[in-house]
Amino acid sequence: MPGDGMPPKSVPEAGQRLFFALWPDASVVYALGEAVSRVQGGRVSRPETLHLTLAFLGEVDGDRLAELDRIAGAADSKGFTWTVAHLGYWRHNRILWAGGAAPPALLELVDHLRKGLAAAGFSLSDAGRRFVPHVTLARRTPEPPAKLPEMVPIRWDCREFVLVRSKLSSRGAGYEIIGRWPLPNPG
Repeated sequence: MPGDGMPPKSVPEAGQRLFFALWPDASVVYALGEAVSRVQGGRVSRPETLHLTLAFLGEVDGDRLAELDRIAGAADSKGFTWTVAHLGYWRHNRILWAGGAAPPALLELVDHLRKGLAAAGFSLSDAGRRFVPHVTLARRTPEPPAKLPEMVPIRWDCREFVLVRSKLSSRGAGYEIIGRWPLPNPG
C-alpha cells in the first residue's frame, strides 16, 4: 500500500477515481453527524464517507500509483489541528457543508500536492478553484433557512493524509483508502 513502506497496490483497471484526503476519526465523524442532524432534507452523507478532499485526481491508471506515492511521500508537512466551526450551503450544487478557517499547515499540504501532481502531468479537476476546506454533509439539499444553525466547533487533529479510491454505485460513492502518509506532530 502506498506510503506504508510497501510497494503501491496496483490495480489492473484501466482507470480508477482517486483523491487525496484527510480522513476523520470516529469522534469527528460523530460530531459532524450531530451538526447535520440540525438541518432537514437532502441526501445525507454516510458517516463512513465523510472526509476533507485535498486534491481530486479523477480517473488514474493503476500503473501511476508509484508516482502518487512519491509525490505524497515528499510532502514535508507537519500535523495540525483544523477547527470545523460553521455550516455553509452552495446553491449552485445544493450542497450543505461544514468548514472552518484553514491553518497554514493545511494550505501548505494542499499546495505541495497540487504542485507535485501538476509537475507529474496529473490533471486536477479542482486545480482552477480556490481551496475551501470543507466536509460535504448532504447533497441535493433543499434551500436552507435564511440563517443556517450554529454548530459547536469540532476540533480535528490531522496526523495523516490518505489516498482514496472511489467507486460509484446506486448507493452513491463508496471509498477505499489505498495509501496513508503521516503528518508528524509539529515542533
